[in-house]
Amino acid sequence: MTEKINKTQEPGSQDNFKKLSIQVGLNGLSFCVLDTISKEIVAFEKVIFKTSSTPYLLLKELKSILNKNSTVGTSFSEVVVIHKSGLFSLVPKTLFKKDELPNYLKFNAKIMATDHITYDEIPHQDIINVYVPFANVNNHIFDLFGEFEFKHSGTVLISTLMNQNRMAAQPSCYVQVSSKEMELVVISDKKLLFYNHFEYKTKEDFLYYVLFSLEQLQMNLEEIQLKLFGLVEEGDDLFNLCYTYIRNVSVFVPVDSSYPLDQLESQTIDFTSINKL
Repeated sequence: MTEKINKTQEPGSQDNFKKLSIQVGLNGLSFCVLDTISKEIVAFEKVIFKTSSTPYLLLKELKSILNKNSTVGTSFSEVVVIHKSGLFSLVPKTLFKKDELPNYLKFNAKIMATDHITYDEIPHQDIINVYVPFANVNNHIFDLFGEFEFKHSGTVLISTLMNQNRMAAQPSCYVQVSSKEMELVVISDKKLLFYNHFEYKTKEDFLYYVLFSLEQLQMNLEEIQLKLFGLVEEGDDLFNLCYTYIRNVSVFVPVDSSYPLDQLESQTIDFTSINKL
């Protein structure tokens, strides 16, 4: 499945003022291009895989799109890659040691001795996100564009939502909904309580992960604010099922953003992709 957004470029526009954000994962890819002068999203493409892929096939699809695609383009002032996967672990900064990276992952993720492990520091939270990026993707992007920035999707999501939530009084549970996966963030009193990434097949699976996570955090379902965004709409099956069990459910729309609201509300544009531009 492929979805595209593209705006006709004005004569004389220059690619060297464009920033490219690429999100890569085993369930799909997305590309978002920002004109850094006008602050407009000028191109977006999203590919959803029918079945969960492999790192090899992921790179093959990525190469195919970048080689033939005129919507995304080929020349950019900045490139950032967002790695979306469940191979991560959040570590308190006070306990973090650079030479212990495999030990932070081995108990809750299947890793290999040859895996490249890296980490992001989550700003203002004293938390380190240790994860396995798609090394083959990073190598190819470097060959194409030279130096670039890369992050784990959880790092981008947590940082953005913490900024969005800084004035909220009630505990909030944010869920970014994709076609086969979900990322869940719980924030209370300006502190991160929980982040995790789940794959689901049915709406009942989705509800289970939400309710189980909130139960483990001992959250009151009458008080928690459940904010859904991504591939979800008010009144659809996922929304209605959640509303059956949780009193306060809404579709989340970002605030204080530099981008037009109609672009932010588009279900095709990934929240993490746009917020890393």
